[in-house]
Amino acid sequence: MKYNSVHIVKTADGSHTVKIADIDEHYHSVNGALSESLHVFINNGFYYVNKNRFNILEIGFGTGLNAMLTFMEAEKSDRIAEYTALELYPVDKEIFCKLNYAEILNVDSNKYFLPLHTCEWNKSIELSKNFTFKKINIDLNKYTDDKLFDVIYFDAFAPDKQSELWSERIFEKMFSILNNGGILVTYSSKGEVKRSMRSVGFTVKRLQGAAGKHHMIRAEKINNPKLSI
Repeated sequence: MKYNSVHIVKTADGSHTVKIADIDEHYHSVNGALSESLHVFINNGFYYVNKNRFNILEIGFGTGLNAMLTFMEAEKSDRIAEYTALELYPVDKEIFCKLNYAEILNVDSNKYFLPLHTCEWNKSIELSKNFTFKKINIDLNKYTDDKLFDVIYFDAFAPDKQSELWSERIFEKMFSILNNGGILVTYSSKGEVKRSMRSVGFTVKRLQGAAGKHHMIRAEKINNPKLSI
């Protein structure tokens, strides 16, 4: 469904998130949007992958913060990231134009942020020699592609808001589109989430969380899974 009541909220670290009043949910933690994204998706996702060229899938493009940070880190580390983001309900222009990520990070919004929102949908675009970007306007349940990924940023709304996206069936799909040795990182560490991941073959590791959350998850697709904790 398209949400009607959407507005910007400043989080504890000064960076913005977006609140959807219709379902009383935020795109990022109110305890620090930037802090959460850096910890969960960049430090424990992007930098965990030991490849110079790799494919990333984001579930929930949302504000574009995770994609922006990945773009910046790809250039900083001189690695090549091919980034695919799925989003069924894009943030409106009147919202994304006011988000303060470029200001907070002291970078050029016209290079690192706005093109992510204004570029054409469903088309792969080379934004730099290190970063190729494709956003797809589709329901996750309907997404199909022969492409395999090395890391999945699973940033859907919380399990109590979108339980259907945290199901065993969805994680089976995520497992199937990862390369061997690929990982899925997410901010949620709920028991049912871990059980669903393990049931489809993931090796699940609970890690220290950030921005008000005690823990996060990194799930790995490996041929000989070790004991999950």
